[in-house]
Amino acid sequence: MSEAAGGASSVVELFRLPAPFFLIAGPCVLEDERLNVGIAEALARISDDLGLPVVFKASFDKANRSSAGSPRGPGLDAGLELLAQVKRATGMPLLTDVHAPEQCAAVAQVADVLQIPAFLCRQTDLLVAAGATGRPVNVKKGQWMAPQEMRGAAAKVRSAGASGVAVTERGTFFGYGNLVVDMRSFPLMREACDAPVVFDGTHSVQRPGEGAGISGGEPRFIPGLVRAAVAAGTDALFLETHPEPATAPSDSTNMLPLDRLRPLLDEVLAIREAIDPTFTEEGERG
Repeated sequence: MSEAAGGASSVVELFRLPAPFFLIAGPCVLEDERLNVGIAEALARISDDLGLPVVFKASFDKANRSSAGSPRGPGLDAGLELLAQVKRATGMPLLTDVHAPEQCAAVAQVADVLQIPAFLCRQTDLLVAAGATGRPVNVKKGQWMAPQEMRGAAAKVRSAGASGVAVTERGTFFGYGNLVVDMRSFPLMREACDAPVVFDGTHSVQRPGEGAGISGGEPRFIPGLVRAAVAAGTDALFLETHPEPATAPSDSTNMLPLDRLRPLLDEVLAIREAIDPTFTEEGERG
C-alpha cells in the first residue's frame, strides 16, 4: 500500500473489524538499503496492481534465534534508520517486532504497526507498552496456545490505548519440531479477540530445531496452507519474502521467493472471489 493507496488512517482501519483483506510482507530481518527498498518497491507495485493493502515487514533484531552465533540484524538505532529509508523511498506503511517495553516508544516514531513475537505474546509489560504508543499492534499467537487464549493478549493491548489490534495464527506445536495449522483457528480467534486474524503462511512451515543450530522449514507447503487459510476465512496474510531466500541471514529455510508472491496472491484473490458470501459459518446457505 503506497501513499497513493492510503495513509496512516488506512493502516489503522486494517486492524479493526470489519477490515479489508490485506497483506503483511517483507524480509525476515532488515538487510542493506538496496535489498530492503527493492523488496518494498516490488510490494508497492503488487499493492497498486491488485488494489491490495500491503504493510512492509522487517525486523531490526531477531532476539529469539536458536543459536547465540546466528545473525540478529542491525539493532534498534540502525534498524529504525533502515526502516525510515523504506518509508522515504516507497511511502509504504511499516511493521516491525518489539522485544522489550523500552523499545516501543522509539519504534512507534518510525513504524506504523508494532508486532509482538509469538514467544512474547503473554508478556504483559511488553503488550501494555506497545499498546500505549497508540499504534496498531499485531500479536502473534504462541505456538502452545489455543485460539481463544489470545483474548487476554488482545485485551491488554487494546486497554493500553492501541488504535487497532490484529492476532496472527502461525501454527501450533505438534510433538517436537513440527507445527500444524488448525483451520478452525481463524473464526475462533476472531470471535474471542474481536480483531482481524492474520495467517502467517511462512512461519507455519518452520521446523524448529530441525537444522544445525537453526530452524528448518518446508516452504513447498506455503502455497497450499495459504490457499486453505484464505478459503477458511482468514482476514489477512503474513508472508516473509526474499528474492533469494537461500542467502537470507534469517529464516532462509521458510521464506517465499519474491517472484512467487504475485502468482500466489492472484490465486488467493480468485479464491476469495469464488467463496459464496451467502454460505454461513454453520454450513448452511442463506
